[in-house]
Amino acid sequence: MAEAPAPYQPPRASRAWQRRAASFGHAGRGVAGALRTELHLQIHAVATVLVVGAGFFFGLTYLEWALVALVVTGVWAAELFNTAIETLVNLVSPEFHPLAGRAKDLAAGAVLLAALGALAVGGLVFGPKVWALLR
Repeated sequence: MAEAPAPYQPPRASRAWQRRAASFGHAGRGVAGALRTELHLQIHAVATVLVVGAGFFFGLTYLEWALVALVVTGVWAAELFNTAIETLVNLVSPEFHPLAGRAKDLAAGAVLLAALGALAVGGLVFGPKVWALLR
C-alpha cells in the first residue's frame, strides 16, 4: 500500500518573513502607544514636524538632511529606550529603590544628551540660514 503524501508545508523562509513582518507591526504599536501616552515624545513629534518644515523652507542639502535625520531619530530612539526602561523599572520595582531611581536617571540622561546633540546639529545646520535670513 502506498503512503499518503505529506501535507504541504510552506518553506521555513516564508514563516521567517512572516515573523519579521509581524515584528514591524509590534514596533509600530510600540511607537504609536508611546506617542499617545508620553508627553515628552509628543514634544519631540512637534519638534520633528517643525524641523522638517524648516528643512524644506531653507532647502537643506542631502548632507544636512542626513545630519538632521540622524539626530532626530537618535532623540526618538533615546526617548523610546527611556520609556521602555522606566516601564520595566516600574514593573520590577513598584516601590522606591535607589537603584531603580538610578536606572531611570541614567535613561533620562541619555535622552538629555541626545537632545543636546540634536540642538548642536540644529544650530550648525539652521543657524547660518536663520542668520542670513535675519540680515
